[in-house]
Amino acid sequence: MSVPPAAREYFLPKPGSYDKLTLQTKKLGKVRPTEVLVKVHAVSLQYRDLIVASGDYPVRVPDNLVPCSDMAGEIVDVGEDVKAWKVGDRVCANFATDHVYGDPTPDTQNTALGGQAQGVLTEYRAFPSHCLVSIPSHLSYEEASTLPCAGLTAYNALHGPKPVKAGDYVLTIGTGGVSIFGLQFAVAAGAVVIATSSSDAKLSTASKLGAKHLINYNKTADWDQEVMKITGGRGVDHVIEVGGPGTLPKSMTSARIGGSLHLIGFVARGTTDAGTLMGNSIRKALMLRAILVGSKAQFVDMTRLLSANPDTRPMVDKVFAFEEAKDAYAYLSSQPHVGKVVIKVSKGVPGTYA
Repeated sequence: MSVPPAAREYFLPKPGSYDKLTLQTKKLGKVRPTEVLVKVHAVSLQYRDLIVASGDYPVRVPDNLVPCSDMAGEIVDVGEDVKAWKVGDRVCANFATDHVYGDPTPDTQNTALGGQAQGVLTEYRAFPSHCLVSIPSHLSYEEASTLPCAGLTAYNALHGPKPVKAGDYVLTIGTGGVSIFGLQFAVAAGAVVIATSSSDAKLSTASKLGAKHLINYNKTADWDQEVMKITGGRGVDHVIEVGGPGTLPKSMTSARIGGSLHLIGFVARGTTDAGTLMGNSIRKALMLRAILVGSKAQFVDMTRLLSANPDTRPMVDKVFAFEEAKDAYAYLSSQPHVGKVVIKVSKGVPGTYA
């Protein structure tokens, strides 16, 4: 497969706004012996990408950062020492390229794409071969691009120390990428999902994806009490907690004694009293577990789940062209989406693979 001498990529000259995204051309050199060169077909956006662009990310990022962490693409060149991959393989890169297995470490965190390390909003990128994962054959590049962060975060939450099981109640907060994946993985496990959102239209989509109970939190301010009614006063087994300060107290009320709260994001504004949170945690013996995406080993396990459940397909809300990257960021920021927002990097690639 021929490799062009140069490729286009976006970078942020300095933080402040996604409006500062700038296109540049880079030369493509020979890959290192343990690397592969990937033609990037699709990139999905995260809330993290918005705060990196705005300068609100709590970790220092490299100068002239190439943003974004989640991609799907096709191998076009292979280093001489690489044995596990060949030209033409369809792959995703893990969110942190050196987090292969086990717990994250400071060193693996420093390889997080689009934040601590240069990202993937580019037409071609070299990756260390050890970070790659095969794309399930039934998924398109656009669908697969949503897996490395949102998909793996939800999988890690529900299949961590206390894995979700059939008959469990799972509460999802909102209908963003992680929450929708959490809904789908919970349904695949036979759990009962209670979905919340500010929009009846978004809740209708959640229902089509398998949510059994729907709560519009703009119409039901005491949504935690509604959750307790639904569960007969017991509470839920798992909470996909993406709101943070604005939702955590009610999520704790919604959980059963001994339940698990998976702390993932902080998209809901609000304040919480540390003493109250401590009291509620101890009183209900809650497990509060912060999720930092996941390892390549977990990523492989997740793709096996998806391959075994081909009806569990990532929810792609809207796809933008590479030249429309700023529009994609603006769309994500305005929050009309259910599921994921994707940038299609390569032209002429079919929207579906299977």
